[in-house]
Amino acid sequence: MYIPIFWMPEIWDALRAAADGELSLAQAIVDSAGVIVQNADLTICYDERGAKYELPKYVLSEPTNLIRET
Repeated sequence: MYIPIFWMPEIWDALRAAADGELSLAQAIVDSAGVIVQNADLTICYDERGAKYELPKYVLSEPTNLIRET
């Protein structure tokens, strides 16, 4: 049975771990998952089969427009 790449969570898990980790660890994560990073900010990546993964910038940075509770 063929499972579309989109439904394979390993790549998404690797991208999430790379986005949350330190730079040196992030590089090791994407390398081990076979992810090809097109943009240095991880917004556009490809897997080994050529499937494209686009991450919006807002998921890669801390929010700056939230009100803090006191």
